[in-house]
Amino acid sequence: MEYVTLNNGVKMPMLGYGVYQTKPAETEKVVSTALELGYRLIDTVASYGNEEGVGAAIKESGIPREDLFVTTKLWVQDHGYDNTLKAFDVSMKKLGLDYLDLYLIHKPYSDYYGAWRAMERLYKEGRIRAIGVTSFWNERLADLFNCNEVKPAVNQIETNVWNQKWAEEAFMKEQGIQHEAWAPFAEGANHVFSHPLLQQIAQKYGKTTGQVMLRWLLQRGIVVIPKSVHKERMQENIDVFDFTLSDEDMQAIRTLDTKQSPIYDEMDPQRALAIGKMKIHD
Repeated sequence: MEYVTLNNGVKMPMLGYGVYQTKPAETEKVVSTALELGYRLIDTVASYGNEEGVGAAIKESGIPREDLFVTTKLWVQDHGYDNTLKAFDVSMKKLGLDYLDLYLIHKPYSDYYGAWRAMERLYKEGRIRAIGVTSFWNERLADLFNCNEVKPAVNQIETNVWNQKWAEEAFMKEQGIQHEAWAPFAEGANHVFSHPLLQQIAQKYGKTTGQVMLRWLLQRGIVVIPKSVHKERMQENIDVFDFTLSDEDMQAIRTLDTKQSPIYDEMDPQRALAIGKMKIHD
């Protein structure tokens, strides 16, 4: 495993296991498998409804808590200072943890300034080792840390071969904020796993197209959290530290950039309205 050091000195694995769209009933099993295979970064979200499964797998694993890096996220419904403090306690109870490694604001809507100030408090109290955000474009990220005390340690944004986010990467590097990729496989959009260029590069290294996509992100210094419920694919996703893509191949993959998401447009006001109305509890 390779690691990055966040802007507050905390070490974070560069590759982890995500549980997006994993059914609550299946989560404990797949997270247990991931831990057995050597994953130590586990990324979940309050809105997925599977924090309890993650917590159960961690408890049963017997792995020392200090060897794990657990991330969860705050949903928009719970933004605001007091709501965030309550939501954090709910997540911690479901996870069965005494402290959290990384807590992220899931989307930049509603009262995320109140949420951030509550997270700053939890961070200063030692209940969270690092705090950050998800899906914050550069100007919102800049305004957030310009108006608060603690700079985000991580910004988790969609990053993949179709939507490569070079400007966002440059700004985060300039500011010492760790770039983390969600949807590193673009959720399979545009037949990405069978793209001729990626297949050609994969054959060259004796790897799969999925492994090439992950390695390409890792060599950019980006943390990745691929998701699969299949053990053989989970094993494949973590076996990406034994080869290095050439500069030529890195540049070739860069030509695939469409500069837009194949999943959904985060700048679409209708999308923002729908996210703002989504409730995960009463």
